[in-house]
Amino acid sequence: MRPLRSLLVFLVVVFAGGALLAPLLYKTIHAIAPESAWAHNPFHRYVDRALLILALAGIWPLLRSLGATRLGEVGLVSVRGNGKKILKGFLLGFVSLAMIAGIVIAAGGRHFKTDLSAGQWMGSLAGAAGTAVAVAFLEELLFRGAIFGALRKTWYWPFALLLSSMVYAIVHFLQSADIDGPIGWGSGFEVLPRMLAGFGNMHSVIPGFINLTLVGMMLGYAYQRTGNLLFSIGLHGGWIFWVKFYGLATDASAGTTTWLWGTNKLVDGWLALAVLSISTVPLFFLLKGKRDFE
Repeated sequence: MRPLRSLLVFLVVVFAGGALLAPLLYKTIHAIAPESAWAHNPFHRYVDRALLILALAGIWPLLRSLGATRLGEVGLVSVRGNGKKILKGFLLGFVSLAMIAGIVIAAGGRHFKTDLSAGQWMGSLAGAAGTAVAVAFLEELLFRGAIFGALRKTWYWPFALLLSSMVYAIVHFLQSADIDGPIGWGSGFEVLPRMLAGFGNMHSVIPGFINLTLVGMMLGYAYQRTGNLLFSIGLHGGWIFWVKFYGLATDASAGTTTWLWGTNKLVDGWLALAVLSISTVPLFFLLKGKRDFE
């Protein structure tokens, strides 16, 4: 049960520590740069960043506590000779979300912004690409390499896959939340439950949370079948590119039915659930013949 214990300690440190760290970040930014853009961010953004900082800082201690001494033990291998895995994963992710974006825009659910300059369009593309690379690498290392890897040492891998995917979905399901009054040292613990308030809205949970869980399961399944994170990183990167670019380059049309088309997050509507479900077919085909990694 050591892997499970290590994972629970990690999650407690990240969430409880993040709640404590957020007010410190808030007070520090407002003390040293009160006129900066960061200082004008709502407090829940500080909570988001505090959680991210601790999660990133805790990846290696978590891996070491699980007995990992080499990066290959958590799915990180050399790209040399494995470029096709990344490319295949990326193309599947890119095409699947491009289909969702194309259908939504063609149906009038959203439209491209008309006030962006050529430089802003290029900036949006570059920003989306950069975010895709960074987020795909870090999140696959954390959620698949570390968390899924830890859970499957304790439980049969399909159950570990489901549980780790739900953890992934919960973290990505955090919502914006306001807080009344001045920011104190306990404000993080006050706002964090509010950021999980989306679970009280069934139109948000279904299909949004289900979609995110499915995304996590597809990524984890790829890791299980290939034995490394390269295909998963490519797949995740293709998805992240479209999520970021879509949010930067499009606006909702008047009267948009978000439960069907989704919001600027792209993957939180019923259309996304349908396309992602269909995408499992080429995923299984691409991974056919691969041996489960233990």
